[in-house]
Amino acid sequence: MSLTLTIEHDQEACRFAINCDGVEAYLSYMNLGQNTLDIYRTFVPTALRGKGLASRLTQAALDYAHDAGFQVIPSCSYVERYMQRQAKHAAARSEL
Repeated sequence: MSLTLTIEHDQEACRFAINCDGVEAYLSYMNLGQNTLDIYRTFVPTALRGKGLASRLTQAALDYAHDAGFQVIPSCSYVERYMQRQAKHAAARSEL
């Protein structure tokens, strides 16, 4: 698998996706208005698991939300855990 996979953001469909050899991993969100995104689903097919794709999709979605001034509701349990880990790492770095 190439390390240079491209993340595509389809704003109309509210999805971030990575395609690899015809297989797609994706993250879906809803724009709830009032500058709020609900990230409600990540999916990585079995053949692509363990390659860090869910984290790449999640980070791309969070970067998009941050850059556009959105707050994020992490309805997806993976995204919620990812955000908690990132907050914990940021807090540890600030203590140094």
